[in-house]
Amino acid sequence: MLRAATILVLCVASVACEPAVPEADAEPVQQYAAPEYLNANPRAPYSEGVRYGGMIFLAGKTGGAGESGVQPETRRTLESISDALERFGSSMDRVLKCTVFLVDMAEWGAMNEVYAEFFPNNKPARTAVGISLGGDTRVEIECIAAA
Repeated sequence: MLRAATILVLCVASVACEPAVPEADAEPVQQYAAPEYLNANPRAPYSEGVRYGGMIFLAGKTGGAGESGVQPETRRTLESISDALERFGSSMDRVLKCTVFLVDMAEWGAMNEVYAEFFPNNKPARTAVGISLGGDTRVEIECIAAA
């Protein structure tokens, strides 16, 4: 009996704590299409960023063409993020959370040296994950910022 009551309380609590899903008539989601030079197919199912309420969710960005290596790629990636945030009315000092995807987690320290330059005062929450990105790409970063 006690076990059934505990399960019932946990189920009710989990439903009460679920985040609200935006309703159809709620504030509209504003999507930002990738600039033409980033998106060769304008009909691709891709948004460079999405604004909902006071939040901006940027899609993952890579460093693109240029000098290879995790540090130059990290620099170009964060410069691209900074440019996008400015176009969307925000800035790097309003970034709340970043997720860093690295091909080789042994490069975390080198990536972190450059990353720290872009967040001298504001220290967003961050997660770093080792993955396979394909091609020569060493790093991808996505972030969430306040508008």
